[in-house]
Amino acid sequence: MSFRPHRAMVLAAGLGLRMRPITEHTPKPLVEVAGRTMLDRALDHLTAAGVSRLVVNTHWLGDRIASHLSGRPGITLSHEDVLLETGGGVAHALPHLGTEPFYVVNSDIIWTDGASPALLRLADAWDESRMDALLLLTPTATAMGYEGQGDFFLDPTGQPRRRQEPEVAPLLFSGVQILSPRLFAGAPGGKFSLNVLYDRALAAGRLAAIVHDGRWYHVGTPAALPEVEAAIEAATP
Repeated sequence: MSFRPHRAMVLAAGLGLRMRPITEHTPKPLVEVAGRTMLDRALDHLTAAGVSRLVVNTHWLGDRIASHLSGRPGITLSHEDVLLETGGGVAHALPHLGTEPFYVVNSDIIWTDGASPALLRLADAWDESRMDALLLLTPTATAMGYEGQGDFFLDPTGQPRRRQEPEVAPLLFSGVQILSPRLFAGAPGGKFSLNVLYDRALAAGRLAAIVHDGRWYHVGTPAALPEVEAAIEAATP
């Protein structure tokens, strides 16, 4: 069998400012979309992929997330009194994530699998000898709720290149990835973005990517919620 990560982190500490007023009293990861919270959807994918040890970081309304997860086994909460952003949040949780590569998943996106589960496709593509990070990219043309200019180009060997102004890139980062603990060697302290580490890995030739073959949805505002719900329900067999 190919490598399979047994640990993962779900990033759930964001403030969800664009989702107000819903997120004034409900943390964004607990917003329900088509009958299931975004956090549970992410955790369901990870559990189905064989992950047994999960870390969820919290900040805004963290007690609500803790209460919601109290019935799920194998979850460690990593609370942040000060919001640490994506890189700082994962770095803070590293003691719980072990010494092998692990999944990191955003809790504010929803994806459905294509021909095979996206997480297992990532695991099958992981190459310990040449990667410190492996990103799942999704086509901007089919990304629902996305209005940006894209993030990356991808060459035939799986090597990404960041979009430069004024380019428009065909692929965006989906919020799903495998990271090695190596990536965090010499990382900044405190609050920082994972983009800092991606750029360092990119410069060293140790950032790789594959393209998602299923659907991907971003729920950015309350107005987008019914549209995404309708699309998910229409796509559900």
